[in-house]
Amino acid sequence: MLKKYLFMLSKVVAIGAFLFATFNANSSCVFIYHQPELPDKVKKLRKF
Repeated sequence: MLKKYLFMLSKVVAIGAFLFATFNANSSCVFIYHQPELPDKVKKLRKF
């Protein structure tokens, strides 16, 4: 029973991480010098 809930929770965390990475790849920092370098896998999520 507990394994089932942990598996569902891990799915939710994975989906949340993917959405956060997608949002981060498609936005930029307001301050020019504070934009961190993105990994290549995250750059592939860009929509433009």
